[in-house]
Amino acid sequence: MATSRPTPPCRVPWPTRQRSSVLEEQVLEAQRHDRSSFDCGVPPLNDYLHRLAAQHQKKGISTVRVLVESETPQTILGYYSLSAAHVAHEALPTETRKTLPQYPVPCFRLGRLAVDLRFRGRGLGQVLVGLAVQRCLQARQHVAAFAMLVDAKDTAAQNFYLHYGFTPCVDKSMTLYLPLGRTV
Repeated sequence: MATSRPTPPCRVPWPTRQRSSVLEEQVLEAQRHDRSSFDCGVPPLNDYLHRLAAQHQKKGISTVRVLVESETPQTILGYYSLSAAHVAHEALPTETRKTLPQYPVPCFRLGRLAVDLRFRGRGLGQVLVGLAVQRCLQARQHVAAFAMLVDAKDTAAQNFYLHYGFTPCVDKSMTLYLPLGRTV
């Protein structure tokens, strides 16, 4: 049985007022990361990270990745969760459907994405979306998926995802998808 190597953390230079730090994307570790002080201002997203994220990860329901500064890796700046999913063929726009099989289309689901209020306005939401897409593209080397889905919780969230190229599904306007491109 082949052993899988852990995916290396993503490192992004991130200048702060006092110093130049590095952002790191890490797999959530309940003992290492301080989930209790995270507050994005949205109770269900806070509650998920505080109480459920580690359990879901252990049970294989989702993977949860956190964004931290290299100098203070216990402080969670933001997080996202990914899981396997599918979208009904009929839920996609006609032009997209033309090139796809007429059965549920495999996807990844961006289940949750949040940035702590203390770190808002610094582009971390964009960083997290980019990291989630990067993880999906890496996973596509082993498991096929057409797109990344997200269920926007409100109009502001919907506009956030639209800004980054997501397209609404036709049957549910708050469910959006981002095609992951073709592989060779």
